[in-house]
Amino acid sequence: MYIQLNGQIIYYEKAGEGSPVILVHGNGETHEIFDVLVHDLSRTHTVYALDTRGHGLSATPKEFHYADMAEDVSEFIRALSLEAPVFYGFSDGGITGLLLAAKYPRILSALIISGANLRPKDLKRKFLRAVRKNYRKTKNPLSLLMLKEPAICEKDLASITVPTLVLAGQKDIVKKSATKKIANGIPNATLRILPDETHGSYVEHSRKLYPIMKDFLKQISKE
Repeated sequence: MYIQLNGQIIYYEKAGEGSPVILVHGNGETHEIFDVLVHDLSRTHTVYALDTRGHGLSATPKEFHYADMAEDVSEFIRALSLEAPVFYGFSDGGITGLLLAAKYPRILSALIISGANLRPKDLKRKFLRAVRKNYRKTKNPLSLLMLKEPAICEKDLASITVPTLVLAGQKDIVKKSATKKIANGIPNATLRILPDETHGSYVEHSRKLYPIMKDFLKQISKE
C-alpha cells in the first residue's frame, strides 16, 4: 500500500490484527527483511512494515536525513490514527526510532532498536572505511548519510520516556561502548548484547528476533 505524507510517497505492508507494531529496516534494505518476523508478530499484532524514503517501493528524495525519516513515521502514525504503537527499528531504523521517541515522547508505547548508533564514529573503523570507499566510488547518498549522520546527544536520549529495549550483536558493526551508552542514556531502557550474533544475523529473515520482542512486550505489559 502507498501513502503520501511529509511530501513523500511511502510504501508499506500491513498484516495481522491487534495492537499496532511498526517495523523499519536499515540502510539499503526494504521491508522484506522482516518477512519471518511479520509472519510471527501478525498472529497477535497489526504489523506495519515500511519501506523508508528512497528504499524499496517508496519515492526517492533529493537528499537523505534521519530526522526526515523520523518525521515520516510520525506522520504515518497520525495519518493512520495508530494508538501508541510499538516501534522496532533495525540499524538506520533504530536511529529513526531514537529520534522519533525523543521528539515525540508520547507517540509510542514502547521502543525496540537494534544495531543503532548515535554518531558515525560509533561504527567500527573497518566498516566505516568500507562505507567511505563505497561513497568515493559510487557517490551513493545513502553511504553519505552514514558518514555524516546521526548526531544524537545525551539530552535526546534522556527525552525518551517509553520502555525501551536496546539490542546489538556481540559481533556488531556498532561499537559495544556506543550501544551501552544508548541504553544508559535512556531512563527506562533494557540492554541485551546477543552472543555470537552479527549486525543483522538475528534480524534479517530470522526467527530469532520474535521471541526477544515477545518477551520484552510481555514484561512491560505487566509493569
